[in-house]
Amino acid sequence: MTKEIDPLSTPSLSYWTASVKPAGYQPLGDDIKVDVAIVGGGLVGTTAAYLLKRENLTVAVIEANQIGGGTSGHTTAKITSQHGLLYSKLMARFGLEKARQYAEANEGAITFLEEVIDWENIDCDFSRQPAYIYTQQEQYVKQIEDEVNAAAGLGLKAHYLEEIPLPFEVKAAQRFDNQAQFHPGKFLSALAAGIPGGGSHIFEQTRAVEFLEGMPFTVIAANGFKVIAEKVIIASHFPAYDGGGYYFTRIIPDRSYALAVTAQEKFPGGMYITAGSPTRSLRSTPYGDGDGELIIVVGEHHRTGHGPPTAGYHRNLAQFAEQTFTVTGVPFRWSAQDYTTLDEIPYVGRLSPKNDNVYVATGFRKWGITNGTAAAIMLKDLIVHGESLWEPLYDPARFKIDDPSIEESVSRHLAEARQKAESGRPENISQETGAQELAPGKAVKAAGKEGAIGIYKDSEGRVHAKDITCTHMGCELTWNEAELSWDCPCHGSR
Repeated sequence: MTKEIDPLSTPSLSYWTASVKPAGYQPLGDDIKVDVAIVGGGLVGTTAAYLLKRENLTVAVIEANQIGGGTSGHTTAKITSQHGLLYSKLMARFGLEKARQYAEANEGAITFLEEVIDWENIDCDFSRQPAYIYTQQEQYVKQIEDEVNAAAGLGLKAHYLEEIPLPFEVKAAQRFDNQAQFHPGKFLSALAAGIPGGGSHIFEQTRAVEFLEGMPFTVIAANGFKVIAEKVIIASHFPAYDGGGYYFTRIIPDRSYALAVTAQEKFPGGMYITAGSPTRSLRSTPYGDGDGELIIVVGEHHRTGHGPPTAGYHRNLAQFAEQTFTVTGVPFRWSAQDYTTLDEIPYVGRLSPKNDNVYVATGFRKWGITNGTAAAIMLKDLIVHGESLWEPLYDPARFKIDDPSIEESVSRHLAEARQKAESGRPENISQETGAQELAPGKAVKAAGKEGAIGIYKDSEGRVHAKDITCTHMGCELTWNEAELSWDCPCHGSR
């Protein structure tokens, strides 16, 4: 890649969303009643709606933006049961049976997605691929050996290697056979098309802002219209409705970054991720006409609202891409936000013990394609049959409110928030002074009458001033220069 190519000169835009024409579903425009209301139109919400409609239930998907436009449209889109060096930890922490349940749930998700794509004749660039974890650091060799043994013992097609198809040497690697990849935007667009009709609906540009418990449950949109349903699924990534489950204390927000580059070389096939830091994840996808392709390079994660200036993350990925391939362009760049639970297993099931008719799926730890698909299957089973084979492993109630790990998590979150707030106090300047002195493309915190004001001056000299006190926990937001957003260091709202 020539030095003149700066990834930040490319507008922040995901290839998965940019290459799909929006369907343009209308906002909620009247009060309606359905069997199941689903808040969130990503992979979990859309797949759950598809499955529930097949069970002859009426559904309404309520999406604040557009179908697949959130984290599902900013993923790496690997369809794999290989989730880092996880299985050896699962066996040590939960035992053989629950580790096997996790493997079966995610392998089952791969098979399910392939079957749905075949049933519905969805053109979404699905292909079976091997998945690799590799290391160039001696300290991870033994961990990879242990992981191969653990995964193979669970029936997964795991193999130990000392070389991989990428153009550099490695110390050790693990390969999972018969994994897959696809275009999530194309998949969700096609899957969603079959949901409306027969009493079922999709509503885009409809933000759920109020939740009234009861039988039935009522979801109220920002425009005042209501969706009344016997059952509700909260599939909004971070739960839009907490229901007393204290999810903000037990999921940790994390951002990571992605580039889609073109290169002179043909990508060797397969999907790749490093065993240690800095994280580097690679795959390719068809692009343009003929045999064109994009190489997707992902990594550089950090706690949302924390860490150094974010502009460096995309540049670090570009440097890695240039060292590995002869890069000719960076047509797309984006980032994603993910949440990790306290034990690295997602929360899928009933939102809280007091909300028997409300369900949640969250905390996918960057592996939301298979875990999210498994979650949709589980939620369908819980709603239709009252139980799910994988419920004990994923049950959100496995952590009690008085659990010492919850108390520890709350204390850690508050301590980190206070530390971040101390390091990011507003400049002792007025909003007017900040606006005058700020250079285009820069942002600053200024002291307002009732709290911090975030001031950003765009490239055309327009000034944007925002109250940057988070409405959830009162934390002061921090500036994310790579994405031109104010991010909360406490629980990740943006």
